[in-house]
Amino acid sequence: MPEDGSGCIVGIEDLPEQESVCVATAAGDILLCNLSTKQVECVGSVDSGLSTMSWSPDQELVLLATGQQTLIMMTRDFEPITEKQIHQDEFGEGKFVALGWGKKETQFHGSEGKQAAHRKQTEVSPTSAWDDGRPRVTWRGDGQFVAVSAVCPETGARKVRVWNRELVLQSTSEPIAGLEQALSWKPSGNLIASTQEKPNRHDVVFLEKNGLLHGEFTLPFRKGQVKVNELLWNADSTILAIWLEDLKVENSSPNSYVQLWTTGNYHWYLKQSLHFGSLEENQLVSLLWDQENPYRLHVLCQGWHYLSYDWHWTTDHGMGENSQHVANVAVIDGDKVLVTAFQHAVVPPPMCTYEIQLQQAVNQVAFHTDPKHSGDMAILDADNKISVYRYGQSTVNDRTVRFGAVGGNGFKAAVEIPYLDKTYRVDVGSNNNEVVNPLGLRFLTWLPDDSFLVVGQGQHAAQSVLYHLTAVPHVAEAEEEHLNLRLSVPVDGEVISLCCSPVTKTVALQLAHRQILKYLWEASTPVLEPWRTSNGSAVQFPYPCVQTSIARISGEEMILGLTDRCRFFVNDTEVASNITSFATYNEFLLVTTNSHTCQCFCLKNISVKDAKRKSGDCSPPSSGSCPGSEVARQAYVQGSISVYEEAANQPQSSLRPQSQGISGKCRNLYQANRFCELYQLVFHRTEDPKEYLPFLNTLQKMETNYQRYTIDRHLKRYTKALGHLSKCGPEHFSEFLNLVKDQNQYCEALKLYPSSTQEYKDISDAYGEYLIQKQLYEQAALIFARAGIFAKALDAFQNSGSWQQALCMASWLGYSKDKQSSLARSMAGKLVEQRKHAEAAILLEQYTQDYEEAVLLLLEGAVWEEALRLIHKYGRLDILETNFKPAILEAQKSQLIFLNSQKTAFLRHKNRLQAVRELKEKACESLQDYEMPNCPELDLFSETSSVVTASDMNSKYSHSNSRISARSSKNRRKAERKRYSLKEGSPFEDMALLEVLGESVRAVETVKGDIHILLKQLVLFGYDEQAGALQQVLEEVLQLMETSIPEIWTPDLQQSSVNPVLGPNSTANSIMAAYQQKRMMTPVVQDPELLIPPKLNKNLQWKLHLLQ
Repeated sequence: MPEDGSGCIVGIEDLPEQESVCVATAAGDILLCNLSTKQVECVGSVDSGLSTMSWSPDQELVLLATGQQTLIMMTRDFEPITEKQIHQDEFGEGKFVALGWGKKETQFHGSEGKQAAHRKQTEVSPTSAWDDGRPRVTWRGDGQFVAVSAVCPETGARKVRVWNRELVLQSTSEPIAGLEQALSWKPSGNLIASTQEKPNRHDVVFLEKNGLLHGEFTLPFRKGQVKVNELLWNADSTILAIWLEDLKVENSSPNSYVQLWTTGNYHWYLKQSLHFGSLEENQLVSLLWDQENPYRLHVLCQGWHYLSYDWHWTTDHGMGENSQHVANVAVIDGDKVLVTAFQHAVVPPPMCTYEIQLQQAVNQVAFHTDPKHSGDMAILDADNKISVYRYGQSTVNDRTVRFGAVGGNGFKAAVEIPYLDKTYRVDVGSNNNEVVNPLGLRFLTWLPDDSFLVVGQGQHAAQSVLYHLTAVPHVAEAEEEHLNLRLSVPVDGEVISLCCSPVTKTVALQLAHRQILKYLWEASTPVLEPWRTSNGSAVQFPYPCVQTSIARISGEEMILGLTDRCRFFVNDTEVASNITSFATYNEFLLVTTNSHTCQCFCLKNISVKDAKRKSGDCSPPSSGSCPGSEVARQAYVQGSISVYEEAANQPQSSLRPQSQGISGKCRNLYQANRFCELYQLVFHRTEDPKEYLPFLNTLQKMETNYQRYTIDRHLKRYTKALGHLSKCGPEHFSEFLNLVKDQNQYCEALKLYPSSTQEYKDISDAYGEYLIQKQLYEQAALIFARAGIFAKALDAFQNSGSWQQALCMASWLGYSKDKQSSLARSMAGKLVEQRKHAEAAILLEQYTQDYEEAVLLLLEGAVWEEALRLIHKYGRLDILETNFKPAILEAQKSQLIFLNSQKTAFLRHKNRLQAVRELKEKACESLQDYEMPNCPELDLFSETSSVVTASDMNSKYSHSNSRISARSSKNRRKAERKRYSLKEGSPFEDMALLEVLGESVRAVETVKGDIHILLKQLVLFGYDEQAGALQQVLEEVLQLMETSIPEIWTPDLQQSSVNPVLGPNSTANSIMAAYQQKRMMTPVVQDPELLIPPKLNKNLQWKLHLLQ
């Protein structure tokens, strides 16, 4: 690149299909770097230079922003589609329609008075001094729209414009003072994120596609402290990453930060904060989310230091025997931890029982694993400090802890709050002179002996270190204490999870290669060893698990694991494949399944095989095995274990066995496990007890069957709901039928009533109408007929073409002979339209007694032998002279014309195919010096076609007077339908010729049987000359085609259809080998059956020897 900076890179994109990387420079060059050949090719250039290059998510389009403030949309092959000015005076196609009553002049202005209606809009301030002024481009996830943020030359402020794929302006953002350069469109498509500097704060703001603002949240920095370099959504739109830098820094590099934000219940949470410090080698160069793994973040620093973070959701909650603090759930929110004590309060997030204020952003929360102190918390912040909060030993209120939704307004809160006991600094794995590794410590675990476990990064990428930390004696006048490193254990592998059992005190580590290790921390010299079963074999999960736990099964300690694909393992044995979450409670295992059931297993006297066998049983636990309220609590906690915010929603321990409130009602409301799911459903939809308690009270008052129906309907178990509603009596049948129609549960509904009842008939009537809407006429007719609805069945059978069944329905309806005759004549007309002349003749002869019309239909359909039978049956030999003989002579002429035309077309297409193949062979020979990957697919060669050379691809175009043609999506679809065109020189002309040649062979093969019957009739009536001529022409055509098939469908062509170069069984190596050996002489087609030769049936004896 030039040293003056004119050639700096303004855009880079990996193109996997082309095995290349596309690079755009500020000088205006677009370079294609082939990763296989290591060659760099300039595929285009813009005279005015480039400021941005952005590819669509499907990599079918690329958008360029030029130095003259224009946008150029191009195809993936760098063919210009259109060019537009960035700055447009019009709003766009989505311009709002003013109805008048929303005018400023007609609105109420309060204390400001009427003058406010005539006040001019405040001028928009120009961009910040640090804004680089370059356009920013972001695509919607589906690639249908693209947003461009650019600095307006008139106001100096940024505006966001939304364009479609054809570069037609859709909308322009409203004037936004202080709008900054960062821009990112949420992949799900509903919001565009940017940042805005306001008079007193710094916000992340969101815009809709129509350009209007829609929500914001404030960054935890003072105004003017930081600048936002980039905003990045992850692939599934659940996390927003923000890359920030300090602004005012003298004589040193600025600090860099990466923050991860999520939203829940209309509140934005800062979940993780990564501080990269101010060293130059730690400055961020690139930040990128992985496209395949939505929770993987890639970070590249200036010193070629690369970091990869894999995130996962977890729930921080207390567990143990302490009934006072067993149901505490913690939620990270920036420099606060929001704690909800569900034992005492049920509040919706982001409200909480109390909040803990830290000095730095919080990254991890760990509850004490000692069951007697299960409410105590250790909080690890971004500055590598651990703050320990305990219960019960301090009489002075801690200023860092304050009540949330349960305190104030003169009420005394009955809930106990913790206090800050100590703050420790963790110095392991850190050195001020080394490269910073933010969040280098993970999986913080607070062991029962008040020591800590953390996992750090080893010397190499695939190595970890397990640190066991203990507190050192307090030093007087020290602001913070330090943790002593008791033991540092290297781990050969990447630790992806760590769990500690509060009962057995065992610690288990899961590695990336799925091996399980056990840490014996209580030994005099702690050791790390493989987890082994009772028979001594090492345990290894078949797949990585996102949730692990330790439990005793039949007295043996085992590790449980659950993958992100619902596969549940006990040690290395897969027990079930439909588990969505699990929890252990004393000697019980609770699991929730994909079928919305909760199962409880007692682990005391059960083997792994028994658990595997019983995992499909959805029966609820007995009331004696586990308290119903505890089942509900554990199942409900685990049902939302994947998200912090949702966990804060759950009223976990408000369900106590002694309570006569909600839990007292649940025992009698249609079995424990079903109420657990209903309970979960209700709390997912609403968090306010004033809303869900009336609903539960209403259920309590209902009749038993109707109560169970209501519960199953809310759980969307419509089949079971119908079963209960059918038992509620005829007064509820209209509601029953409406539910059947809404959920299309017709088959299940028919099983609930005897076929002799009126309800069965009404359901069948509705089912038949539904099938008719789906154009399944015959199935609808069967349903109607079975229920005795014969009139509708007759119409449906008519529409389906089942004329025999239609006549049966007419018999059931007692049709008279005249009415049956009229019906038969009507159906005969429809059969003639469908070319079913023989069946139409049966109707006319048998049901209308019109045998003359029947004979005429048979002659029209060339059913010669049946026509002869009727002529002789009714003694109408005169018809032989008037109709039959003229008909067979006319048929002979038609067949001759058809065969001659097929012969002529076949020869013409065969000769053209040979010429096309010769041209392709010559073209490939002439291009052997060029290493073009699409050489074997060149199918555009004819006498007038030209060869595409490397120099043609290196096109240089200007923004001003270049001719640009655009192809609409409608035209593209039309072109795809016509990809096999017979026009000379057209793409895939040889495939079009193969297609039409195959159709000719099949057409002639089809008429052999018809011609054989026609020949017999011609001979029968003495037309030997005409019959001989017809037989001779057919024999010549068949002989021509038989000898031509091996020439057209050559052995090489047939072999390529059997072993295609491209296809589901192909590999990258096999495809490249086929290209290099020049074996792909046929283009890649989507219809490989065209390469298979048609077959001629030689077993059919169609010739008459008496004519030879």
